[in-house]
Amino acid sequence: MRAAGLRQPPHNRDPNSNCAPPLPAPAGGPAGGAGPPTHHIRLVDLLQRACRSRCFRSVRPFRFGVLAESAQTAEQLLDTARRAEAAGFSILLIRDHLVQDPFPHQLGPLTALAAVASATRTLRVGTLVLSNDFRHPAVLAKEVATLDVLSGGRVELGIGAGFLRRDYEEAGLPFDDPRDRVGRLEEALGLLKALFGPDPVTHHGQHYTVERLDSFPRPVQRPHPPLQVAAARPRMLAIAAREADIVGLQTVSTANGVLTDDPHHRSADAVADQIARVREAAGGRFDQLELSTTVTVVVTDDPISSACQLARQRGWGGVTAREVLQMPSIFIGPVEHLVGLFHERRALYGISYFVVSDRALDTVAPLIPSLVTAVAP
Repeated sequence: MRAAGLRQPPHNRDPNSNCAPPLPAPAGGPAGGAGPPTHHIRLVDLLQRACRSRCFRSVRPFRFGVLAESAQTAEQLLDTARRAEAAGFSILLIRDHLVQDPFPHQLGPLTALAAVASATRTLRVGTLVLSNDFRHPAVLAKEVATLDVLSGGRVELGIGAGFLRRDYEEAGLPFDDPRDRVGRLEEALGLLKALFGPDPVTHHGQHYTVERLDSFPRPVQRPHPPLQVAAARPRMLAIAAREADIVGLQTVSTANGVLTDDPHHRSADAVADQIARVREAAGGRFDQLELSTTVTVVVTDDPISSACQLARQRGWGGVTAREVLQMPSIFIGPVEHLVGLFHERRALYGISYFVVSDRALDTVAPLIPSLVTAVAP
């Protein structure tokens, strides 16, 4: 099998041509959009050869999650859940925001997931991700354990430090420095694990205090429901590597309290760097981690045009179709090409858990039978 960066989709156009007018050149640097630099190609090739032989001693089976971001009624939510379960998706996920924009309004995640669990049999339910600052860990542990009991052990808890400034400001919550929010999250993760455990918990930390709390109920999944931490920057990646079961590799920026979609954060180099940081921080537990990312999937017989169209829609000036097609979170091409591309990206990056928007449910569904039944090497 060829590695991801070498698999070329069928096309009859130059993939190195600009998709959009180039951005102004940075001071002292070349203008953007002249095609991927030689050092980039060499680095990707080296990563491909190295990862084939030693980066990932084993990879996990594929699984797919659907992010229910369009559902705003019970009917819409349960229809999405039933379609996802029938198509072979592993899990339905819901975000945790108080305001609209950059995402649509969504239902409250924990209550909505309880409804999904009651309407499905095998579909797992999870959050992508809860804002740690919205719930005290003692309250969250009880709610998540209850959901795990009621769902028969199908819950996955995704949690983050909280990033959207408007969530905090419009709800009258203090939007603290990232250092403080991330510190609270790190402490909360340890406290949640303790509260999911068999014994009463006493905890006197920098951010939380709990006194002989015997949390009830205990979750079905032991020692606790799988924990996912979404991360992009070094400190968060290190926390995820040490504390989580699932590391969500973020390919967008959440700096300064807003979300921005910078194509450089989606590049093969950027994702490889994230994984290297996770590997270093995880140490001996790296092979136990599941790597995940949210992806865009476009089925087309003209991937070059579709890549350029996607770049224009997202305002990615100065990028080429080739650069878009090499992004680990972007899958564009005919069905048979996409199936191979998922295999190659898993082999190269170790990412086996892919999340898509519910708007892409019908696009991705035909791919799942060929992927979720594939035996991991």
